[in-house]
Amino acid sequence: MDRFETLQLFTRIVESGSFSRAADMLDMPRPTATYAIQQLEARLGVRLLERTTRQVHVTLDGQAFYERCVQILSELDDAEASLKNVAANPRGTLRVDMASTHATHIVLPRIDEFRSRYPRIDLVISSGDRLVDLIREGVDCVIRAGTPRDSALVARPLARMPQVICASPEYLAFFGTPQHPDELVNHQLVKFFSGSSGIDNTLELMLEGKLKEFAMTGWMAVNDAESYVLCALRGCGLVQLPRFHVEAELRDGRLVAVLDAWASPDMPLSALYPYRRQLSPRVRVFVDWLGEVYKAKFGPA
Repeated sequence: MDRFETLQLFTRIVESGSFSRAADMLDMPRPTATYAIQQLEARLGVRLLERTTRQVHVTLDGQAFYERCVQILSELDDAEASLKNVAANPRGTLRVDMASTHATHIVLPRIDEFRSRYPRIDLVISSGDRLVDLIREGVDCVIRAGTPRDSALVARPLARMPQVICASPEYLAFFGTPQHPDELVNHQLVKFFSGSSGIDNTLELMLEGKLKEFAMTGWMAVNDAESYVLCALRGCGLVQLPRFHVEAELRDGRLVAVLDAWASPDMPLSALYPYRRQLSPRVRVFVDWLGEVYKAKFGPA
């Protein structure tokens, strides 16, 4: 039995005048209650209660200790109530980093919903594709695509995003439209790189139930999602990316999907935050809200 439970037990014994009634109130065996009070008295070095066959009386030392216990337990109840209120209505500044594509296409279009739900949280959102040092830069959480590599961070899956391979009509008119993955060797790729990895010069497709990479050549490499799409629009090569990012371009014909007969692997998306024993209420409610937003867009993670 911990100290908090022991203090609760002691106050109930004093108030009820009975070990048995106090033990029943706290749903514990009478011998457990007796032993706990014996241990408490031994630790304090004083007798708190005088026991008779019919009744329990509090000693002078016990009365003084009882009054302090009531005060302590009352303050603890107030503290817990206060924290429960904070958990339900968190406040303060929350710093989040995410790719600009997710900020402009998914999160910010619904951010007013978050504000109406949690009006006491102020948001600071940075956008980019670089690797962020959460601890050093004071960022509370990040939204990142791909498989998380940092085991020091907690990863909350948000979505699995369908991908598409596409290119501009002008590019396909010049290089031809690939009809089979084996033809990719004759094509150009817009390459992508980030601070956490080298330049990626591959496309991935599912062939006969297995994931296969196709290494390609290309003359353009970028490290930003918007630049990646712009390069595709200008005919710089094939790109592979989450379909939601180019839905409008595919719909109006500025980009054309290719090799749709072979599935591109879904891209996982996660919210990452530093490991803490007690997750900040601000981070918790924001990540929970993100889960709702991404589930509405992509289905369950």
